[in-house]
Amino acid sequence: MKSVTISLKMAEHVKEFVSIVAKYPYDIDLRSGRFVVDAKSILGIFSLDLSKPIILEAHSDDCDALLKDLKPFMA
Repeated sequence: MKSVTISLKMAEHVKEFVSIVAKYPYDIDLRSGRFVVDAKSILGIFSLDLSKPIILEAHSDDCDALLKDLKPFMA
């Protein structure tokens, strides 16, 4: 599992983010404080406090392609 900090400031960023993570077959979660949601769920993401950085947790050891695609969102 790999963890990185990301930032999703605008609704358009959330839509683009979800379209990227949906391409990957493994589980990807977003954690904000004590709340954890599926990173492939737009509604789940909007339930988080997006004014603060969010921790992305990819449940795979081979997620270099994902991290490369998500470079614009990394905080």
